[in-house]
Parts: sequence; structure tokens; C-alpha cells
Amino acid sequence: MISGRDAGTRPESTEPEDEPQSASERQDLSNETDALDLVSILSSVEETAYVWDLKSGRVDWESNAPDILGVTDLSKIATGAAYHALIAPEHLNVRQEVFSRTAGADNLRGVPYHIHYRLRPRGLRSAKEVHLEDQGRWWPGPDGHPQLARGVVRIVDEQYLEQQRLLARNDLDELTGQLNRIRLMQALRAVLARTERDGRSCAFLMISVNNLAVINETFGLQAGDEVIAEIGRRIKSKLRGGDVIGRYSDNKFGLILMNCGPAAAHTAAERFIGAVRDTTIKTTAAQLAAAISLGGVIVPDQAKSVQDTVNFALHALDLAKSKRHDSFALYQPSSAGDGTRHRNKTIAESVVSALDENRMRLVLQPLVATSTGKADIYEALLRMERPDGSLVPAGEFVPVAEQLGLSRLIDRRALELAVELLKKHPELHLSVNVSGHTCTDKEWLAALRRLTEGDANLLHRMIIEITETVALQEINQTANFVDTLKELGCRVAIDDFGAGYTSFKNLKSLNVDMVKIDGAFVKNVVDDKNDQIFIKTMLELANSFGMETVAEWVGDERSANYLIDAGVTYLQGYYYGMPIDSSEYVKRA
Repeated sequence: MISGRDAGTRPESTEPEDEPQSASERQDLSNETDALDLVSILSSVEETAYVWDLKSGRVDWESNAPDILGVTDLSKIATGAAYHALIAPEHLNVRQEVFSRTAGADNLRGVPYHIHYRLRPRGLRSAKEVHLEDQGRWWPGPDGHPQLARGVVRIVDEQYLEQQRLLARNDLDELTGQLNRIRLMQALRAVLARTERDGRSCAFLMISVNNLAVINETFGLQAGDEVIAEIGRRIKSKLRGGDVIGRYSDNKFGLILMNCGPAAAHTAAERFIGAVRDTTIKTTAAQLAAAISLGGVIVPDQAKSVQDTVNFALHALDLAKSKRHDSFALYQPSSAGDGTRHRNKTIAESVVSALDENRMRLVLQPLVATSTGKADIYEALLRMERPDGSLVPAGEFVPVAEQLGLSRLIDRRALELAVELLKKHPELHLSVNVSGHTCTDKEWLAALRRLTEGDANLLHRMIIEITETVALQEINQTANFVDTLKELGCRVAIDDFGAGYTSFKNLKSLNVDMVKIDGAFVKNVVDDKNDQIFIKTMLELANSFGMETVAEWVGDERSANYLIDAGVTYLQGYYYGMPIDSSEYVKRA
């Protein structure tokens, strides 16, 4: 090494001279010396090395540094500050951030870093610049801040940098620099295969940043992103060699802990919790505290597939979050839980199969106008046809499908069937249900435009039903969805009104055409005074807003007569007939 102060000189040797050697011995020694000439090796691959004392600022460079970096005067890089003065301004923070952290300091092994930046060896105003890859480790002082760094700097070209960018884009999460979800799942799949083969246990942990929503709302999304990235770094610094970390979702990380049983998983979890809890996180907005919860599963003992591993870890994470903000729970199998998961998996497979094989069907239930006694509108109710021809009601598969993210596919298929039916029967008015996910699905609206081809008559004969609980949870998004539908010419109804977050003040803001009163307020309306008060209030409100009303679950003549007298616009229920298959529909006089 050559320090900035001693550049160009080397201390004279004080070692005693060896005894004379034979010619062959001298040749062997010469070959060995050539093979171990590290400076020559570094130069051949355009690399040089340094040792940086951050306390004094002094940087000692290998003797080939001037040639590799193109620095004419070694004093220009003899200190950390002098070296940083030659780094392109837009890249300077990349290197400074490496040596500004205290999280994860390891007194024995040091903290690794690996960065890229541009250096202008003849000054920032010079056109000459080199692209460098800087890789090394730093060691902390008593205060936990970096005190000593050892590293290697290598000249790289644009092709290499582009390859690195492509690798990072394919493998790493952009925000945290950890594996992205795809690569994390691929790593988990490989580990599962290995554990089955080797007979060794591993742990998969799911980590959630608990207070992220509060941070985002209070300090902004940038502060939230900074917290996520720092938590990822802290957790990674506490991993052992061979362990894997990846970002699973917005506020969740997945960890693969090699050769890890239940006791070791608990120990590791406490280590990760401490790494996040014990020190605040510096962000551009403020110094913040964060908390994490962890759920884990042991593989292959408790799970033998990627899907089961993730599901069980998420289940354990929910249990941990129900206890406190910095807790760990290990998955515990239960016959009831396993039964539910098996049932949900079976339903999901059945739904996907039915969609692929065109086994979704519509049945029609009439909405009878109280003014005429005729079925002016039909509600399209979805049914799933089993391979044996029997039909499954929507209530038995739609809730599970929504939880598993299949509702958008179901809604699009229901839309296709509904439009097909409307085209076949020009006099038919049809009411179609959509899930909460569809209210934010631009593809569903695009499908509506494409299937109807802008036919105003066809669109006017469609009523889109949105469940009240969904509508009022995301009031702004729902309002935009409703406005778009009405611009296209559709009518919109709020379904099951009164079943959830009944909010009369928000009803008008949605600008819907129809309100469907939840059947729970209808079935006993003749005998229940409270139901009568609710329906009376609902009708007065709807009339003042110019909305039509539908009473669901009308099951007998007494209820029908009461509702007619009360002024309900439409009645729907088994009293007016069971749902019929759409293929059996015929125009009624």
C-alpha cells in the first residue's frame, strides 16, 4: 500500500539476506513471486485497492492506483474528502450513504458494500471520467459509525453496467434492493426441493411493517418508502450466510433461514425485532420508530409446497399481529384450519376450471313493479355448473373467490353472459352484480365498452349493482366508477342497503338511480316496528333524491301488500318466483 503522504517511496528492507540459492531454486522462487504479484494481478483486471481510516480521513492506496484511476497526483485522493471531490455530484450520495449508516454494524466481519459511481480523476470540470465498481467492508468504531474501510475499486464499462442493471431489474426490488417477489418464490421453491432431498429443516418467515399506514398518512409516502428500505437493510444485516431475504409485498418481507428449526426461528425472530425496535430510523421527514411482526413456518415439516408455505406463514403472521406490534408466532397446524384451507383451495380450483370450460351460468329473478305488477327488470344471478350438470349458488363460491383474487375474472364472465343475453332479447332489462374489486378495474370498463360497442339502447337496459359495504368503504373510487357507468348510459343500484355501514349522507354523493333495501329489513317488516321505521325513512330519503327502491326477500303476500302501500318501486323475492335459467327466459306480456 502507498499512502497519500508516502507516494512513490517504499521503506528499505530490514530483513537479513537469505543464503545464496541454486539456479533452479531462484527460477522456482521467481515463478512463485510472479504468480503472487497481487499488484500486477490487480492491474491486469484494472483494479486497485485502498484502506481508509475514516477517523483521520487518510486513504492508503495500492501502488497501481494512479495508473488505474488516471490520477496524476496521488495527493488528490489521499483523503476521503479529496476522493469524494472527484466523484460526479449525482453519484456522490451513493458512496456517502454507505458510510453514514450505523445499523447492522459487525465488529468482527465488517459491513459489506458494493456500489457503482463515476469518477473524474482530473477534476469535476474535466471531460475525462471513469466508471467504477467499489466493493469492500467497513468496520465500526465505539460509537457504531464506520471507522475503517477496506475495498477494491475496478474500472467497468457501459456494457457491464447495463448487464448489472438488467440483472438488478430482473432480480431485485427497486425500492429495497432485496430480491423481488418472483425471485423470492423461486428461491423458496429451490430450498423446498433441497430440504426434501437432504432431510434438513428450514424456516420461512413473513415480516410485516406494522405502522406503515400511519407513517404514510402522517409523514408521506416517501418517508414510508425510506422506512421500508431501512428495515430491509437492518434485517439483511442480521442474516447468516446462505439465508435469503426478499420483498413479498408493499409492507412485507419474506425470509428463508437455512438449517433452522423452531427454537432457532424464535431466536432469529427476536434478533430481527431488536434490529428494528432498538434504533429509530432517520428519514427526510423525521426520526421515526417502526415495529414489525413475524410469522413463520418450518419446512418441509409443516409445508411441502410454495403455496402452503406462504399461506401458513401469513396465517402465523396474522396471529402475531393480533398479540402486539413486535411479536413472532410459529405456525401451528389445526384440523379446522386445514379443513378450511382445503375447502378454499377446492373452490378456487373449481372456479378456475368453470371459467376455463365456460361453465358459468346466469339465472334470472324478476323485479316486479308495484305500479303494474309486471316483471320490468330481471336480476342476473351467477351460478357455477359442476361437471355433472348441477348448479352451485354464487354465495358458495364468490366470497372465497374474492379473497383469492378471482372476483375480477368472475365479473368479466358475468358481464359477457349478460351482454350476450341483452343482445338476444331486445326488450330485456337486466341487473348485474359486480364485486368491490371491479369498482377499480379499468379492464372491466374497457370490456363493457368493447362488448356493447357503444350501443346506447343496450347500455340503457343494464343496471350495475354495487354492494353498499363496498361502495361506502371506497367512496371516492366508487363515485368515479358510478359516474363513468352513467356517462356510458347504464343505470346504477346500491345493493343490500342497510346491511353494513349505513350512511345516508353519502348516498346522494354516489348519484345512483336505485336503492335495494337489504332483505333483513324486509322479511319481518309486517311485525317488526324497527324494520318499518327503517324502510319508511329509507323511502322518504330515496324519494327526496329521486331514486327508485327495491325491497328484497319478499316472501309472502302480507309483506308484499305492506311494501306496496309504503311506496316501494319494485319487489323481489321467492313470492314472485324462483330464479329461472336464462335459457328459459321468454318475453312476458
